Amino acid sequence: MAIDTRAAVLTTESASAYLDWLQMLTGAGLILFMWSHMLLVASVNLGANAMNTLARFLEDTYMAQVGGPFIGATFLMHFVLAARKVPFRVEDQSSIWKHSKRLKHSDTWLWLIQAFTAMIILIMGSIHMWTILTDLPITAAKSAARIQDGFWLVFYLILLPIVEIHVGIGFYRIGVKWGLIKRKGRKNFKRFENILTGVFILIGLVTIIRFVTLTV
Repeated sequence: MAIDTRAAVLTTESASAYLDWLQMLTGAGLILFMWSHMLLVASVNLGANAMNTLARFLEDTYMAQVGGPFIGATFLMHFVLAARKVPFRVEDQSSIWKHSKRLKHSDTWLWLIQAFTAMIILIMGSIHMWTILTDLPITAAKSAARIQDGFWLVFYLILLPIVEIHVGIGFYRIGVKWGLIKRKGRKNFKRFENILTGVFILIGLVTIIRFVTLTV
């Protein structure tokens, strides 16, 4: 009986470790996608034709048609995997909040921020992907017209910092969890991650302003 119990525990731990790896891989993939996506959309700052050329290339090679649903599926898979460790019951949330205040541990607060932003991204990110993928082809003029609508301008001004903060924290936490960032290097890496997050938010804001001012 004891052997069966130990075997069950080992099987559970093995499955959990596998899911942790899958969560890390999907998270890392989404981080790379978001940074690439930001830079591709920011091509509009070089001119509408620059963005249109890139968008046409992605669609002519079916990268948009195939890659879009694939990213969406990866996005949902990552959320499901991460949700295993997110407290959804009010009692559990209250307990986590009390422990976080008592511990005063910055990395614990980062986890809470990441969990909170994930809930918002799940809803707003799904709306964004559905809107884009059901309205192909992508063009600078079409994107500008959408953002010049008051609702979408506010929508992206909220989504932009939330996504970049979530991605930045995820980038840092992957490095810490998997031993890529040692304890003595955490402070410097946090500073680097904050600067990187700020740079991408700035790029996003400049791009939004460009869309707002683009003649359609």
